[in-house]
Amino acid sequence: MKYVRPIIQDLKAYIPGEQPKIAGLVKLNTNENPYPPAPAVLEAVRSAVDARLRLYPNPTADRLREKLADLHKCQPENIIVGNGSDEILALAVRAFVEPKSACTEQTQNKCLVQFFDPSYSLYPVLAAIHGALPNPVPLRSDFSLPDIDELMNSSNWRFDAALTLITTPNAPSGKGYSTRDLEMLCKAQNGVVLLDEAYVDFAEENAMALALKLENTLVARTFSKAYSLCFQRIGYCVGPAYLIEALMKIKDSYNVNGLGQIAAFATLENIEYYKNNFCKIITTRTTLTNELRLLGFEVYPSSTNFILTKPPKTHAENWLKLLRENNILVRWFPYPRVKDYLRITIGSDDEINKLIIAIRKILNNL
Repeated sequence: MKYVRPIIQDLKAYIPGEQPKIAGLVKLNTNENPYPPAPAVLEAVRSAVDARLRLYPNPTADRLREKLADLHKCQPENIIVGNGSDEILALAVRAFVEPKSACTEQTQNKCLVQFFDPSYSLYPVLAAIHGALPNPVPLRSDFSLPDIDELMNSSNWRFDAALTLITTPNAPSGKGYSTRDLEMLCKAQNGVVLLDEAYVDFAEENAMALALKLENTLVARTFSKAYSLCFQRIGYCVGPAYLIEALMKIKDSYNVNGLGQIAAFATLENIEYYKNNFCKIITTRTTLTNELRLLGFEVYPSSTNFILTKPPKTHAENWLKLLRENNILVRWFPYPRVKDYLRITIGSDDEINKLIIAIRKILNNL
């Protein structure tokens, strides 16, 4: 261990959702889209598997950035493409936050990575890797955002934090946030705010306009959740050109693989196919919510492709094990605010039917 930085030795690493090693498991634990990419996307990727594989991809994904700029009615310099939106988050920490070793007590705000609790569990890990100070701030008991007055009276919210990360809609709660509330919060911050919209295609509102309106605001999105491209790892970020330029300076040379760029471009040319899938997932989400409530589960309203639910009769961790014994994978987090809940991805109708059958079987034996 003598060669490993102390910060890394003490690091509690991010734990991804379990990847099944047993055939036949119903996988509802990592918020993947249950529907495949559009046929035209698969064909575009197949057609690109040729002699180009020996070449480096475009280092700044220019063709994809131009396509995204058309979609969001901005300029390519307002966009950076990343290896999933996770890379965008890591770049933001590196670009806008000082490590605590560089800060004094008077400049501690420059070392703060601020986020709400509960939210994406990668945030504190990214802060720790960089040697920054994480600043988790509790959401309300129903996982809604505190208003500005509440934050002003809070002992731990910092309006001068170097970087504030907000998952919207929230994970793991699924709670959607209004653009109006987000705009008020962004305007009140003196540092950079990154709105992490990984699940926004399943919500009623989005805050993309804020990234092109406010000088301190970025919006990150991904092709993984809504667009069935987890395997390709494509994300992007929209915002003021000077903030995007800072991110571009520190990204890896060829951070986005060529097949991923091609797949994402083809995805944007087949948006109607995906919109139809969004509608199917939202309908299944409603069906699952209603079924679980009838079976005694407490279910929070969701604006994502998953639900957060408190199961009856026995602890959520026990439900995790019981469902796995019935070939169903869901997600449980051992964190104080959500340890009594399961997070369940909205799968296909067939997968959700299998889940309900398994739940009824378990309830009959409890």
